[in-house]
Amino acid sequence: MVKTVKTNTSEPSFEQSLTELEVIVATMEDGKMTLEQSLASYKRGAELLKICQSQLQDAQAQVKILENDHLKNFGAIE
Repeated sequence: MVKTVKTNTSEPSFEQSLTELEVIVATMEDGKMTLEQSLASYKRGAELLKICQSQLQDAQAQVKILENDHLKNFGAIE
C-alpha cells in the first residue's frame, strides 16, 4: 500500500520541523529558561521529533517501493 503525500497545511514540513527543533535545543542549552518554559519547549520538541520521524519513515517507505519496482543495479550499466 502506498501512502499519499499529506496535504495538511497545519503540519510543518520536515525542514521547518528540524529548524524549529534546532532552535529549541539551542535555547534550552543556553540554560536561561524558566522551568515552565523548559517544559513547554520540551513538549514542543517531542512533538516536532514525532513529526520528523513520521516523515522520514514515509520517505523510507517510498524509497523502498521505488527500489523494488523501478531501480536496477547500477553496476551493470557501462
